[in-house]
Amino acid sequence: MNTKDMAYISIFSIFIALCSWISIPTTIPFTLQTFGVFITCLVLGGKKGTLSILLYILLGCIGIPVFANFSSGFGVLLGSTGGYIIGFLATGLIMWFFERYSSKPWVVWLSMILGLIACYAIGTVWFMVVYAKNTGAIGLMSVLGWCVFPFIIPDFIKIVLAKVLANRLEKVVKR
Repeated sequence: MNTKDMAYISIFSIFIALCSWISIPTTIPFTLQTFGVFITCLVLGGKKGTLSILLYILLGCIGIPVFANFSSGFGVLLGSTGGYIIGFLATGLIMWFFERYSSKPWVVWLSMILGLIACYAIGTVWFMVVYAKNTGAIGLMSVLGWCVFPFIIPDFIKIVLAKVLANRLEKVVKR
C-alpha cells in the first residue's frame, strides 16, 4: 500500500464521519453513514473501502467524535446502535468479496443490497441483545419497526445516489 492509498483511505474515513454528523435523531439516528460507506467502497474498491470503514470505527473508538451526533468511544459500539456501526464493516467486506469475482453492474448492485441487509441484520440482533439487557425483552417486529423499516427506502435512495456519484468520482480518484 502506497502513500496515495493511505491518504485516500484516511480522506474517505473522514467522509464517512462527515456523513454521520448529518443526523436526524430517532431511536436509531437517521444519518448519511450508509451513503458514506457505499460511496467509499465504490470509489476506493472493496479492500481500501473496508480499511477506510475500519479506520472510521477505530477513530470513534479512541475518542474522536466521528459517530452520529458527534459521539465517540468504545461505549458507542457497546450501545444499542453499535451493531449498525459494526454492520458497516460487514457491508464493506461483502462488497469486497463480490468485487473480487465480477465488476458487472448487476453484481455491484447486488453487493450493495446484500451489504445493507447484513448491516441491518447485525445491527438489529445487536439492538435486541442490548435492549433486552438494559430494558427487557423486545419482539423482533418492534425492533424492525424502529430500526429497519423506516430506513429501507431512504437507504435504497442512498445506494442509487452513491452509485451515480461514485461513477463520476471514479474518473477523478484513481485506484
